[in-house]
Parts: sequence; C-alpha cells; structure tokens
Amino acid sequence: MELLKKLEILADAAKYDASCSSSGSDRKNSAGTKHGIGSTEGMGICHAYAPDGRCISLLKILLTNFCVYDCLYCVNRRSSNVRRARFTPEEVVDLTLGFYRRNYIEGLFLSSGIIQSPDYTMEQIVQVARMLREQHGFRGYIHLKTIPDASPELLAEAGRYADRLSINVELPVEASLGKLAPEKDGAAIRRSMGRLRLNIEQAKEEPRGPRFAPGGQSTQMIVGADTTDDKGILATSDRLYNAYRLRRVYYSAFSPIPDASSGLPPGAPPLMREHRLYQADWLMRFYSFEAGEIVPQGGLLDLEIDPKLAWALGNRHRFPVDVNKADRESLLRVPGMGVRTVDRLLSIRRHKAVRMEDLGRLRVQLAKVAPFIVTADRQIGQSALDRLDLRARLMPKPAQLSLPLFA
Repeated sequence: MELLKKLEILADAAKYDASCSSSGSDRKNSAGTKHGIGSTEGMGICHAYAPDGRCISLLKILLTNFCVYDCLYCVNRRSSNVRRARFTPEEVVDLTLGFYRRNYIEGLFLSSGIIQSPDYTMEQIVQVARMLREQHGFRGYIHLKTIPDASPELLAEAGRYADRLSINVELPVEASLGKLAPEKDGAAIRRSMGRLRLNIEQAKEEPRGPRFAPGGQSTQMIVGADTTDDKGILATSDRLYNAYRLRRVYYSAFSPIPDASSGLPPGAPPLMREHRLYQADWLMRFYSFEAGEIVPQGGLLDLEIDPKLAWALGNRHRFPVDVNKADRESLLRVPGMGVRTVDRLLSIRRHKAVRMEDLGRLRVQLAKVAPFIVTADRQIGQSALDRLDLRARLMPKPAQLSLPLFA
C-alpha cells in the first residue's frame, strides 16, 4: 500500500484519541551542539491552541489500526470491518521529518492498535522515538501513547525519548471496562500509570540526570459509552489526578461506530456535555473546586450554562463578594473572573480601591460579574441575586456558545 493511502487511513483512525497535549516540553540542543530539528521551547503548547490562542499542529497518527483486542466501543477493534494499514517505524520517521521541514507540524503524537503483543507494539513505538532523537537529532515535541501491559523497561525507555506519555483508562469505572473491553486489565493500566509517576518524580529529583517525560502523563476517558454520570466521571478524574499526578484528563464523547454492539448506546451524547466536563475539570485544577461540589443533584452538569455560573446560582448565599476585601479563593468563584484577572485585581487593590471601571479595563464581562460583586462605587446588596430571572439574564447568547471555556 502506498504511503499516502496509509496516512489517510491511520490519520483518520487516530482522530478518536483526544489525549494529546504538548505543554511542558523544554527539550534543547545538547551543550556544544549546533544542530537539531524542531523546538517547542518556551511556547507552553497544547494540542489545539497555545495559551495565546495560536493553533499548534502535531502529526497525529496510529502506527497501525490492526488490533488483537475487540473493545466494543472502538472502531479499530478486531471484529470491525474497516480498512487496515500499518506503518513501519521508518515511514513514521520520514513522515514526521518531512512534515516538520515543510512547517506543517511542530511534533508527533503516536499511538497504535495492539499487534502481536503489547511488548512488540511498544517496541515499535519506542523505535520511532529513538530514531527521531538519536539518528536525526529531532528536538520537536513527541507524545507517545503507551501500552499498559508492556514491560516496565520499554515504558522507561519511552519516557527517555518522549516529552509526554499517556495511558488511556478508557472508561470511568472498572465495571464498564469489564463489560465493554473485557480483554483490557484496569489493574494493569493503574500499575503502569503508577510506574510512570514514579519515574517522572525521580527524574525531577535528579535535575542533572536523564530526562523522563518532562511534560508528564495524561489519560483519556470516553464519555457516554456507559451509564456513568458526570459526578462519577469527575470523581474518577479527581482520583487519577491525586493518585498519579496527571497533567491532564481528556474527555472524548462516544462516537457511534458501524456494526455496533447492542451493549452500546444508539447515539452520541451531546458534544456540549464533553465541553462542560472540560470546564468542570478546569475548575478542579485551577479554581480550587472540589469534584463533589461542582455537579448538582441528579449527577449531570447543566448543558445551558457553564458549571462555575451554575454553582454560583446554586450558592447565592456566598455572594455578593467584595472585590476590595475578599480572599483569592472567594474571588476565583465569581462568575466572569478568571485566574489572571483575579491575580491582576489583587495587585491593583494594593494601591487603590477597585471600582467597576477598573474591572472594565481588565476586560471583565461586567454584565456577568455585576450581580455577584461589590466594588468601591457599587453596593448592590442582595437585590440582583434575588431576581427570579437572573439565570435567564446570564445565559449565553447563541453566538457566545463557541467561545473558549469561561472566566
């Protein structure tokens, strides 16, 4: 099969894996070395967008979509009737270098179906990274999807070449994994994640020693393939963050596949549900929210408004917040205020009393913030918070639904 046809098949097969991010990379040329290909130094890159909004491109492919497993939710499962293809490690290396030199990409995300055995597959994946780093001096970003059942030695070698590693937990609860992917071992996945955490932490303690996945590790969960609600999904994410010090948990809305099993839902969940989970995850990681307080009774996030606003409307007794007196944690819970805004506000109020016009200069959404705050020139009391139509007034307009996350 010609290379372009393989690329068409294996790039399309990789689109279901959301767990690629290139933040945390800082791979420089060795001392005295003038040559090296690619660099992600200083960019703070993530897969789709950098913090300043720039789009970042990775070559995102599977080594192969052949697989010995028959996971019911996977389009590449053993029994699936799809076109199959397989790259050699040399072909992946050539594609990566060729795309980089044409300025199409800034790095590689490589995953694979399982061929022959986990160790055989992992060795092929590691060989790609080894060739890029050692034979071609590639200094661009590399993210490798690791195989949980592969040997610890291969996982350790992968971490020496990759900027980030990831192992997908696949589904939020063990029971669902046993039902929809019985050939996969949840305990083995957790053991591998534990080994990666240990190696990453050891490398950080020895700054002059060998590097190991400086961008950390991530994982992915499929949303909507089982009956787990949002409360259960976020509880699992919270445990993963705490137990394995993950950099990111990615959420991928279940996509119906041809010839699907009767054990799967007939349709995809709303994409907004995936978006709300990302927003809730953001609250846990950057806004000091606990997993259990984000989701309302019923177990599902509100699809009409972001989870921070939903929490505020459900906890009106916590407001209004005086922006000139409140601590950082209280300010972070005000709808319309992001982390950078709060930090700048704290700096401003050391020198002057903060007024509404100061928030306007910080580009705060005043209409969203106003019901929840008190400023030096605006004492609103409880009247705005008591309005029965407050939710309706604060709901985003249709044109706003595509805006990134929330403040």
